[in-house]
Amino acid sequence: MKILVADDHAIVREGVKQILRTLPEVCLIDEANEGDKALMMINKENYDLVILDISMPGRSGLDLLQIIRQRDTKTRVLMLSFHPQEQYAVRAFKLGASGYLSKDSAFEELEEAIRKIAAGGKYISSAFAEKLFFLSTEKGTQSVHDSLSVREFQVMIMLAKGKTVAEIAAEIFISDKTVSTYRSRIMEKMGMKKNADLTSYAIRNNLIE
Repeated sequence: MKILVADDHAIVREGVKQILRTLPEVCLIDEANEGDKALMMINKENYDLVILDISMPGRSGLDLLQIIRQRDTKTRVLMLSFHPQEQYAVRAFKLGASGYLSKDSAFEELEEAIRKIAAGGKYISSAFAEKLFFLSTEKGTQSVHDSLSVREFQVMIMLAKGKTVAEIAAEIFISDKTVSTYRSRIMEKMGMKKNADLTSYAIRNNLIE
């Protein structure tokens, strides 16, 4: 297997690589510390599996996941995230992810996840499985934020956390004007007028703590 590990935390990348090195079926391990570099590497190499951090500088993991799936490649994607909320996992699976792991449990479950995904299955952390089951069986589970695009969702979370337009622009490498455009779209789609409304909504829906 050829695997790309894309995460902006060096300690996480090294920990994942140590586990991958113990798997005899893994023949290539590449790494990237931000989204745009990961995309460049994906364009050059046909990876069997890409392990993506959801939140990275540049293109987010969800952005990259969407690009990979739109190209209809055979590359499987395992999302890795500090976000424990099941909403992130739901969004990732809707975009075509083969698995979702919390970084809290990644080192314990990574080998099992890779083997299951390699066999054509899907994997989700045991901590999320029960929550997702009940979420999927509830009626009327469509949330307002489900209407947001991948980038809009990313910007919405950052606004909800209290980041300024300039801070968001610098972190994901887009202009202040583009961030403001995204903010306007988000407010319109969600029927809100100020950032405080986004923060309140995100807390109520367990999107941020």
